[in-house]
Amino acid sequence: MGAVMGTELRIGILGASSIGGDAIVEPAKATGHRLVAVAARDRERAQVYAERHGIERTASTYADLVSDPEIDVVYNALPNGLHGPWNIEAVRAGKNVLTEKPFSSNADEAEKVVAEAAAAGVTVLEGIHYIFHPVNHRLFGLVRSGEIGAVTAIETEFRTPVPPPGDPRWELALAGGSMMDLGCYGIHAARMLADVYSGAPRVVGTRVEEYAPGVDSRFDADLEYPSGVRATVASTMLADHLHFTFRVIGTEGEVLVHNFLRPHDDDRVSVKIGGTTTVEHLGTKSSYTFQLEALADHLAGVATLPIGPADAVANMRMIDEAYTHAGLGIRPTSFL
Repeated sequence: MGAVMGTELRIGILGASSIGGDAIVEPAKATGHRLVAVAARDRERAQVYAERHGIERTASTYADLVSDPEIDVVYNALPNGLHGPWNIEAVRAGKNVLTEKPFSSNADEAEKVVAEAAAAGVTVLEGIHYIFHPVNHRLFGLVRSGEIGAVTAIETEFRTPVPPPGDPRWELALAGGSMMDLGCYGIHAARMLADVYSGAPRVVGTRVEEYAPGVDSRFDADLEYPSGVRATVASTMLADHLHFTFRVIGTEGEVLVHNFLRPHDDDRVSVKIGGTTTVEHLGTKSSYTFQLEALADHLAGVATLPIGPADAVANMRMIDEAYTHAGLGIRPTSFL
């Protein structure tokens, strides 16, 4: 498990990324954990980031950060293609890891990370933070209870504004693409319902737009469960605003989570049954804060995590399947 003595996590951050503010800085402050150090390609940029976010110090290199004896947990917010390699370096240094999604560039790389973590006896958690929030617990509960009847369709939709030219999300060598950045959540959400529909879904259809050869700016995937129920995952990095919805439609009604990935911005769950729609508000505490609390409890030995290494590998396998189906090919393995 990579147990941590006491209740305070000592966190090191790989990458001075914008997501880090929401995903680790604010949750650590809210839960009383230490932000020990940050490392970035540019030491000056790391220093500015540390000062802005109240991080104690900077590390000269990524290697210095993952080997720092004062750090218990490494949060990996590097570009996608560097998730796998630096997750491996961190676990080899005996560190627990909270890694941004996607877990790695592809499933084979994911398996290597998992094997290294098992050998080191540490925890690696993929930041699929949505599963920790009550709005999504409510959706899964309604589906499993049968309150909306037999499910006929599952729909997840993810839209973000266009990243600037040169952004790592546009780089094939850095495992870029809309599916990697956004669709990975929808793939995961569909897989979370595998127990209800006789097993994991498979990819049966894809529609893509390419920003550059092999790099998807839009990726829509059609999935089918063994029971015949269909799910759609729609993602695009060509929108003018953020939009993250999760809808499940059944024979007796439907449930809609209005902001699947940022419930702290919009905590509505709309439940329509028998022609009557009820709007529930389930709390604006960040899903990232719930996630960090769960990781801390796990490392303290008082709780188990709802997802683990096998889940991360399975998600990457389905992402690989989607890219292969679309004719774009899986994202290339990255090496240090």
